[in-house]
This record gives sequence, structure tokens and C-alpha cells, in this order.
Amino acid sequence: MFLARVEGSVVATKKDASMLGRKLLLLRPMLVDEKDPTRFRPGVNTIVAVDSVGAGEGEMVMFSQGSSARLAPGLKSAPVDAVVVGIVDAVEVLGRQIYSASREAKP
Repeated sequence: MFLARVEGSVVATKKDASMLGRKLLLLRPMLVDEKDPTRFRPGVNTIVAVDSVGAGEGEMVMFSQGSSARLAPGLKSAPVDAVVVGIVDAVEVLGRQIYSASREAKP
């Protein structure tokens, strides 16, 4: 599994029949900064992932890629390479909390 921030959504009106009704999210992977492990740095790529948990823009999520993505309920026969499998509440690195959803919440 990997961590990412939801950057937005993707709308595709024409797609494989097994993808009908699936919410697609645009993810930016978040990496623990190797120079300063008390913070994240954004990855350079973006990933389109199927949302299986009801995530929204701005949230930190966990996602799976590859054959593991199709293990999510209802995706066994879908052409899916990435799926959001959790919404992150907090991340702790080296005994220090570097992310908290409650601190990121917008009024």
C-alpha cells in the first residue's frame, strides 16, 4: 500500500462496462522526505484510482496498485491498476506525528 493526497476526480463518460458507476480519483503519491523524515514531499507523478471508500479532494488516502488492486470488493474482473482502500487519520514517523486529518480539516 501507498499514501497519496486526493488532488481531484476524473470523469470518463465512455469506459469499459465493468467500470460503470465507479468513482475515479486523481492521486498524488506522498513520500516521507528522506532529508527530513518529519514531513512529506509530493511525488512527481499522478495516478488515477478507483475509490472504494468514499474519499474526497484534499484527503490523505491509502491505495493499492497492481494485482492487489483487483482484490478490492467488486473489482476482480475490472481493468483496474489502482484502488483507494482507506482514508488516513494520522501518520507517525520516528515517534513523531507528521500528518493528522483533524489538523488538515478546513472550516
